[in-house]
Parts: sequence; C-alpha cells; structure tokens
Amino acid sequence: MMAAQKKLPFWADAILLPTLNLLAAFLVSGLVIWGLGEDPLEALSLMVDGAFGFQEGVGYTFYYATNFVFTGLAVSVAYHAGLFNIGGEGQAMLGGLGLTLAVFLVGDVSPVLAVLLAIVGAAAFGGAWAFIPAYLQAKRGSHVVITTIMFNFIASALLAYLLVGPLQRPGGQMPESADFPDGVSLMHLQDLFAMMGFTYESGPLNLSALIAVLCAVGVWFMLWRTRFGYELRVVGQNQNAARYAGISVTRMTVIAMMISGGLAGMMGLNELLGEQLRLLGNFTLGYGFVGIAVAFMGRNHPVGIVLAAMLFGALYQGGAELAFEMPNIQRDYIVLIQGLVILFAGAMEHLFRDPVERVFRHFSERRAA
Repeated sequence: MMAAQKKLPFWADAILLPTLNLLAAFLVSGLVIWGLGEDPLEALSLMVDGAFGFQEGVGYTFYYATNFVFTGLAVSVAYHAGLFNIGGEGQAMLGGLGLTLAVFLVGDVSPVLAVLLAIVGAAAFGGAWAFIPAYLQAKRGSHVVITTIMFNFIASALLAYLLVGPLQRPGGQMPESADFPDGVSLMHLQDLFAMMGFTYESGPLNLSALIAVLCAVGVWFMLWRTRFGYELRVVGQNQNAARYAGISVTRMTVIAMMISGGLAGMMGLNELLGEQLRLLGNFTLGYGFVGIAVAFMGRNHPVGIVLAAMLFGALYQGGAELAFEMPNIQRDYIVLIQGLVILFAGAMEHLFRDPVERVFRHFSERRAA
C-alpha cells in the first residue's frame, strides 16, 4: 500500500517530466515544419547550430536567456508566496525608467557611480511598481492578477508619454531617450575575456548575465536557507497556518511582491545598460510574459529557471538563424514553436504525470513483491 502511495522521485519530477513535455512540443513543431515542406531534422540541426554552433550565436543565446532569468525569478518568488505576478512587463518598464533616471542624474559626474545607482534604481522602481498591487491584494482583497495586468498597461502608457515628452531625445522623432553618457554601461563579456587573455567574438552578452546568476543564487538562498524564505513559503502553502504561527500574511505578501518586482525591474540592466544604452519604448519585447513559462517550466526553482531560460534563449537565437536559412519558415512560425513549448511545458505540464506515475508505481510494487 505504501508503495502505491509513493510520489515521483525528485529527479523524475524535475527532469524527466519537463523533458517529455519538451520532446512533445518539438514533435508537434516538427510536424508543422514537415507540413511546410521542410525537413524537421534539418530545421532542428539549424536551430541548434544557430544557438550553440559559433561564438556569436552562443553570446546571443545567453543574452536572451539573461532576460528570462530575471523575469522567471520574479514570477517564482511571487509564486512561492502564493501570488501570481503577471506584471513583469510593467515592472521591467518602470525598472528601465529608474535605471535611466539614475544614469542621467550622475552619469556625467561618475560613470561607475551611475552604473551602481542604475542597478539600484532598476530594482527600486520595479519593486515600487509592484508595491501598489501587493498592497491592494493584502489590504483591500483586490486580486493581484487583475491589478498587475492593469499596471502593465499603465506602465506602457506612462513610458510612452515620457519618451515623446520630457525624456525624448532632443530633435528626435522616435519614442526613445537621449544616449547614455560615455562610459555608462555594463562591460561586455568579450572585453572581460580579453582582460583575462582570451579572445571571444563580439556580441551583446554583458555583465548583467553574471548579475542574473547571482540573483538566482540569492533567491535560492533566501527561499531555502533563511527564516524569511521559510515563512514566505508557509504563506504560499497555507495562509491560515501562517497566521496561526504568527506570520504576518500582509507583510509577507507586500515584501514578496516587491522582491518580485525588483527582479523584473532588473531586466533593463541587460537590454538598456548592456546593449541599447538608451531608454526605448518597447525594450521589454514580451520577456515579462515569457518569464511566466520559464518559471513554471523550471518548476519555480532557481536552477530550473536558469536552465529553462537557456532553452528559451536558444529558441530565440536558433529560431532567428532558422528563419534566415529556411525562407519558407518565417519568423511567425518560430513564435509558433515557442508557443508550443510554452503550451506543453507550462499549461500542459502534467500531461505525462499520470502515465509516468503508473510506471514508477508498477516498478515499486514489483520490487515490494
């Protein structure tokens, strides 16, 4: 009887099931490509080669993955507190605004200080933008999903207003700010490698990738190695039990959402401080929404999120190369493939759970007999 009740081992839940979901997504994607008259295996080979086959491609893969690490961690922290933060886009936009204001404030005085303040400003503005939905959830009972969706639109409108008004490039016609002062940027990793005596092809990958990894380590430590993280997870599992234990659900809700918003806000480090070096109206490009799929595919664990972010980074970069090499496969079909991965790995993550559990239960019963 005990064997029949045994759950899946950790490796099966964390590795086997996501792998099966991913293979199912690729199988359906292959059928779509075959229906377009192209060879699915050749398409897969082109995608893998485009993502990992040369140094520049690897750089772009990890560049895209950096954005997904930030937004995936943001979703994960809120999820562990029992919240569904769907406002990563808006929080990233406000984080980019905070970053830009910090740069223009002290960029001409000290580039190093400007970079440090930009990091703080990105996290602070993203966290502040998440504070209002968190407060409304904790104090007024407003559902955080609805308020964060609304705040995405408000953030977009606010950014559009600023970039065609007070922050617009002087004499410009596009919704973008003036360029950041000289020297205010995050070092590209090929420059760091050059200082260490290694050569690497030029690309957009910058120090924000290391910051994202440090954030992943910090989130892991916070959630599983601190009292605060334990209390946060208790609130996410059972608010009544948390109240009985003397944990303030209101306080944990607000703090968790602000940490979540701060992580989403730091996405601007990669796009703005690492590559664009100016504030753009559409720099988020849907990364906040894809971060939801990254978090769920990574089982809301920092290690899984980093791996899932690398997968989506490879899909973005490899898909661009595939669209270039196979003209019949347009960019829209690459988005379809990404959507299928999100569908199977996110919305249908339990598709194979029952069959796998039956297999494990069968072998457990045979060993018990």
